[in-house]
Amino acid sequence: MSDQRFPIGKFHPPAAYTLELRNQHINEISQTPHLLRQAISGLTDPQLDTPYRDGGWTVRQVVHHLPDSHMNSYIRFKLALTEDNPAIKPYAEDLWAELADSKLPVEGSLRTLELLHERWVVLLQSMDEAAWKRTFKHPAMGDVALPMATALYAWHGLHHTAHVTSLRARMGW
Repeated sequence: MSDQRFPIGKFHPPAAYTLELRNQHINEISQTPHLLRQAISGLTDPQLDTPYRDGGWTVRQVVHHLPDSHMNSYIRFKLALTEDNPAIKPYAEDLWAELADSKLPVEGSLRTLELLHERWVVLLQSMDEAAWKRTFKHPAMGDVALPMATALYAWHGLHHTAHVTSLRARMGW
């Protein structure tokens, strides 16, 4: 049985960041909102309030988590593009998932994710080679290069979407 925490496997940074791989990651980021919307299509409120695994977040929390997380990443990119190796602040995603707005209907977070990714993809596509060499400093990860962050967030969107699709498959929804 596969690990329900990592339905597409854990993130592994690529050995090399080619232009082809960068474009693939940007495409995956551009597709995340559509894939997530498709993954939750037709789910009822009780289904949205079902954890994707024992001890895991509900589908609703996963949907709200993605724009929270990706907004943080988008801002980190903008900081890295406008400052020299800025120190970024992590956030307590587990606590954010417990806040009142994580119990709202999911449509607002889906729209937020769509609009955010629209802007993020334009930003990513506009970056020249010098911009792709920029970094930010994460307190736990150290210096993070923007190609690695792009790969991570491409994986992140697919990872959480797979939480929903694998739950649907297991439950026969």
